[in-house]
Amino acid sequence: MSIDVRPATVFEDVRAVLGPKSPGANVCWCLSYRIPSKLNNELRGPARGEYVAELCHQEPPPGVLAYDGDEPVGWAAVAPRADTSFARNRKIPHVDDLPVWSLWCVRVRPGHRKQGISHALIAGAVEFARAHGAPAIEAYPLDNGDAKVDLTMAYPGLRKNFERAGFTYAAATTSVLAGHPRILMRLDLRTHAHT
Repeated sequence: MSIDVRPATVFEDVRAVLGPKSPGANVCWCLSYRIPSKLNNELRGPARGEYVAELCHQEPPPGVLAYDGDEPVGWAAVAPRADTSFARNRKIPHVDDLPVWSLWCVRVRPGHRKQGISHALIAGAVEFARAHGAPAIEAYPLDNGDAKVDLTMAYPGLRKNFERAGFTYAAATTSVLAGHPRILMRLDLRTHAHT
């Protein structure tokens, strides 16, 4: 099975992965970290999807999608940290002043898990950020060791998956999700990184 990761420019495909079964339902749509909390609280039901549809037409689009053939099977949210609520998040530190990008949500559709899609998504998100000139990319995964994590709470990803993608531990955070500490992991995208 070959998974193809592409920029999320087709809203219907984003809806297939992130959208609710009933159009009026209030789901995250992966907006909660992307937009100010006031706007996040004001956008209800279908308005959330409409907002994401607009994002899909912007450059850069709001993330990447994984495809199995023509079927969208996964999503990763990736954007400049300055454009997300992580810019001001007090629980997640700033390691330095680089205009880093954040990769904060990795989601695989039910029925498609355990097929390496999350790995493809992380790699695709890294390439997407690199192609848009990001000097480095951060993620804020759960540091869960060998503990099992409830899948609904595993959206930031797991430490070992990011380690496999070449990310390294950069800082502790004071953010805890589902009982697991989140850590800040970083991958430098500059070809001649100063060590």
